[in-house]
Amino acid sequence: MLEANNITMRFSSQLLFEDISLKLDIGKRYGLIGANGAGKSTFMKILSGELEQTSGNISIQSGLKVGTLGQNQYAYEEFTLKDAVMYGNKRLYDAIKEKEDLYINGDFEDDKVNDRLALLEITCAEEDPTYEVDVHIEKILCALDFPVEVHGELMSSLTGGDKFKILLAQVLYPKPDILFLDEPTNNLDLEAIAWLEDQLKRHGGTMVVISHDRHFLNSVCTNILDVDFRKIREFTGNYDDWYIAANLISKQQELEQGKKLKEKEELEAFVRRFSANASKAKQATSRQKRLDKLDIEDLQCSTRRDPSIIFKAKRDIGNEVLELVKINKSYDKEVLKDFSFKVEKGDKIALIGPNGAGKTTLLNIIMNEIKCDSGEVKWGATIEPSYFPQNTTDIIDGDEQLFEWLQTYDENKDLDEIRKCLGRMLFSGEDQKKSIKSISGGEKHRMMLSKMMLQKGNFLLLDEPDNHLDLEAIISLGEGLYKFTGNVVCVTHDRELIDAYANRIVEFKADGSIIDFKGDYEAYKEKYGH
Repeated sequence: MLEANNITMRFSSQLLFEDISLKLDIGKRYGLIGANGAGKSTFMKILSGELEQTSGNISIQSGLKVGTLGQNQYAYEEFTLKDAVMYGNKRLYDAIKEKEDLYINGDFEDDKVNDRLALLEITCAEEDPTYEVDVHIEKILCALDFPVEVHGELMSSLTGGDKFKILLAQVLYPKPDILFLDEPTNNLDLEAIAWLEDQLKRHGGTMVVISHDRHFLNSVCTNILDVDFRKIREFTGNYDDWYIAANLISKQQELEQGKKLKEKEELEAFVRRFSANASKAKQATSRQKRLDKLDIEDLQCSTRRDPSIIFKAKRDIGNEVLELVKINKSYDKEVLKDFSFKVEKGDKIALIGPNGAGKTTLLNIIMNEIKCDSGEVKWGATIEPSYFPQNTTDIIDGDEQLFEWLQTYDENKDLDEIRKCLGRMLFSGEDQKKSIKSISGGEKHRMMLSKMMLQKGNFLLLDEPDNHLDLEAIISLGEGLYKFTGNVVCVTHDRELIDAYANRIVEFKADGSIIDFKGDYEAYKEKYGH
C-alpha cells in the first residue's frame, strides 16, 4: 500500500535519519514514536508528501486517497463549520460550490452551462454516490460536540481547541485509505478522545499516528514504528507491547555490551603486558586482532533519556488547605455558578471535563490571576502554592539563558542546585546556555516543571502540563506527582497521567453540573461509565 525505500533526511549538516526502508500494510495502524527531536513529524511529512527527503523515494499504490491532519487552525476562518469539514474532499467541495453558484447565477439558456452542470452532477455522484454528504458531516460534528444549530457559523467564531476539532473532522470525513495524524488528541477532552479512538479502530486502511498519549496508542495501534539512532524499527503490537520488547532488547544489549567491555579490558591488558615479550608476541598479535574486531559501538542502547521529576515540599501542610465558597464567574456566558469546593490534606485531584467548562478559569481564580465576580478563596495559613499555567509556552520568553531565567525567580537559589535541576530535566551543560526564546514548546514545559521543583511548594496546581511533553516525560511527571507528599490539582486529558497520581476526580460537565468523586480514575469510570 505504501513503501519507503532508502529514505535519508539531512538538515544542513545534521543527519536526521538514513537508509530507512519500510512497507506499511493495509489494515494496520502504526504508532510513530521517539524522543522529541528524533524526527517523527519530519518522517510523517515525508510519507505524506508534504516534505521532500534528501534521498530515497516513497511509493503509494495508485488510486488511494491520502488524508493528512491539518495543523493550521486558522486556515479556514471564512468557511462555515460544515464547509470546512466538506473541504476534506476538495473535489466534492469544489463541485458542490460551483453547482450552487450556477444554479443561482447561471444562464440555463446556455448549453455550456447545462453541460457543465451535468459534469458537476457526475462528479458529485462519483464522490458521494448516496448523496449523504450533509448527513455524514452533521453526524461527525455532533459527535465532536457541535450542535446542529452552529454548523452554519464561521470558523472564526471558534476557540483554538474547537478549530482543531474541525480539522480532525475534515480529515476523517472522506474516509481516506491512508491516514496521517500528528498529535490528534491535542485539545480534545476525554469524551472526544474516546470517540476518536472508536473511529480509528474502525479505519480499514493504513494509518500512521504520532501521539504522546499512551492510553490512546494502546487503544488504536496494531504496530509501533520506533524512531531511534537515525533508524526506524517496527514492532508488532501496541505501545505497551513495544515497551516490554524494547526494554528486553535494551537489557540484552547492556549485558552483551558488558561482556564485550570486559573482554576488551582483558585483551588490552594482555597486549600491554606481552607485546614486548618475544615468546608471547604471537599471542599478543592474535589478541590485538580480536580486539580490533570488537565493535562496541554496534551495541547501542536507546537514545531516549528519562527526565527525573521530583517535587519536594519545603514546608509541611497543616489541616486547613483550600476552600472555595460560592464562586461565580461569567464572560459572554456563565462559566462558574455558586461553585463551592474544599481540598483536604492529601487530596490529589484531577480536574476533567470538556474544553470551555471552566477548569482553567477555576485555576486562574484560585491563583488570583483573574478575579471572580463573587465568592471567596480561602487558603490555609501553611500553604505555599506552585503553579503551571496553561499558557506556559507563551509566558516563557526572553533573552536570558535557561539557568538565568530560573535565577530570576529566586536570586538566592544556589546556582549548582539550578544546574542540577536543569540536568534532571535533560538540559545538558551546553543546553543550559540556550536563550529562553529559542527553545521548543516541550522544552518550555520542562523549564516550568524545573521552576516548580526549585520552588518546593506544598500545593501544586497544573493546567495541562502534559501538552508538548514526550511519553517519557509524562510518565516521569506521573511518578513525581504520585510520590509528592503535598496536595495536587491538575487539569489534564491524559488518562495514564490521571491513573498515575489522582485519588480524587472532579468532572466539570457541559451542562454546568459538577461530579466530585473521591477515589481513583478506575473506580470513577466504573461508577460513571466513562
